Amino acid sequence: MAKERAKRKLSGILSADAVGYSRLMQEDEALTIVTLAESKELMANLIKQYRGRVVDAPGDNLLAEFGSVVDATECAVNIQQELNAKNAPRPENCKMPFRIGVNLGDVVEEADRIYGDGVNIAARIEGLANGGGICVSGSVFDQIEGKIPLSYDYLGEQTVKNIKKPVRVYRVKSEGAVSDIGMSPELPLPEKPSIAVLPFVNMSEDPEQEYFSDGITEEIITTLSKVPKLFVIARNSTFIYKGKSVNVQQVSRELGVRYMIEGSVRKMGDRVRITAQLIDAATGYHLWAERYDQTLKDIFAIQDEITLKIVKALQVKLTEGEQARLYYKGTENVDAYLKNLQAGAYFFRFDRGGNMLARKICEEVIALEPKWEVPYCLLGMTHWTDVLMRWSDSAEESIQKAFQFAQKALSLKESPIARGLLGMLYALTRQHEKAIRESERSIALDPNSADAHGWYAYTLNCAGHPAKAISFIEKALRLNPYPPSWYFTMLGDGYRLTGYYEEAIKAFKKSIYIEPTNLFPRIFLAGVYAMAGRKEEAQFQAKEVLRIDSSFSLEYFEKTLPHKNHAETERFVDALRKAGFK
Repeated sequence: MAKERAKRKLSGILSADAVGYSRLMQEDEALTIVTLAESKELMANLIKQYRGRVVDAPGDNLLAEFGSVVDATECAVNIQQELNAKNAPRPENCKMPFRIGVNLGDVVEEADRIYGDGVNIAARIEGLANGGGICVSGSVFDQIEGKIPLSYDYLGEQTVKNIKKPVRVYRVKSEGAVSDIGMSPELPLPEKPSIAVLPFVNMSEDPEQEYFSDGITEEIITTLSKVPKLFVIARNSTFIYKGKSVNVQQVSRELGVRYMIEGSVRKMGDRVRITAQLIDAATGYHLWAERYDQTLKDIFAIQDEITLKIVKALQVKLTEGEQARLYYKGTENVDAYLKNLQAGAYFFRFDRGGNMLARKICEEVIALEPKWEVPYCLLGMTHWTDVLMRWSDSAEESIQKAFQFAQKALSLKESPIARGLLGMLYALTRQHEKAIRESERSIALDPNSADAHGWYAYTLNCAGHPAKAISFIEKALRLNPYPPSWYFTMLGDGYRLTGYYEEAIKAFKKSIYIEPTNLFPRIFLAGVYAMAGRKEEAQFQAKEVLRIDSSFSLEYFEKTLPHKNHAETERFVDALRKAGFK
């Protein structure tokens, strides 16, 4: 008698898992059990609405099956929206976010249960999602692209446990996702008055004026950050809230600050209206609020008044030198100022086209105001970025130009950005002692600059002081809890150089999570995997680098490594060869 064949079918599979369940159980078992039950009931109801069925729900996990991956993905998005809404008012230590993975795969059906690689892949890619986030497999993405109004980050091909071939994975971009990239879910308040300036809202009818409201926000952040007696969160972290309706207390917890500044800007011809308010997030009270209706030529005086009133409201006493820093703007030319704001907006896009436009506009600003140091700093940064991103036809020429503009800026005014740029350039050209001096000067000029601390960490790694570099990049991460990817690349490099390979791997993975197509953390991750004896993972990362950039050359990369310890560099390059680079 022929053996009965197992029943197989193609299904959309949703796998969900609670984040931090064990910790929550230890802290408050009864409350956690109730919260978990409520969450599972919510998910089960939504799964039913989207024509799916719950297959299994052991412990803090849930597995569901759908006849359509469009239904499965839309259900996942709806689940996260509902769960995130329920989590929002809860204290931080009582939140229960879920990760979700969605896959389309062949499964074996037995009674009411399903088994097979299709289920395993859903569970594995769920582990790649953030709390409150969703990851989908390539098979799902191919079916839902263009059918659901979502955007995605490609995370590359991922090796998953017990699955022979790597799996393409995409992260669904979601406002509700809880970031895993910050230093800590609960950041302690600093001893100094701590403040975050949220992006001022553009109230103008013209969306092209967005750069102007962003520029006002950046100017206030930059000015306040120069006051050593304050703790000021970096632009990168506050701008994640741009365009969102925010809860001040929640933002305060996420950024680890007590005070928040909110505001709006309306520009109409040569007139401008600015509103600003300072809020104590601990109480919700407004400590100060003001509205300004002035001509555009008064914009500098308005910024001065806003920053000074904030400082006074926080009861911070300034020395004469610190007051001078608050008032220094460097130009009274409104046209040059506005153009420089545009250049900054293009630069912060961090793409090749934006970098080129920023450079062009900086040159126009310099023609209008040749004795203002700020556009020279930004112009130098565009050439440095060309080197960093390999956009330059001649790295040597770009480095020379970056040096030239940094030094020109310093001939006009002492500048923390110019000093930081010089520090990185000296490190790149292996003048390590000069690099350290310039980086230290940059921090002294702008003690709240997260980037300055990051630049210093870069120079310290290069100069052979990785332990010290780690401490400075951790300070940068505290000032900028939602950082650009290069912060974690610097942290990973520090751990690599001190021999803490597992910590280095975690840091490089975070860098890749933020910017999946960035080559540098992948290159370093491949090398560290090889040094840790994890050959298959090293080879996989090497293949990913070559997939992103088929022209990658190990010989060229070795030349750009500016580390002082030649023996360590040779050992790392040898590890990269073992990973498969040539």
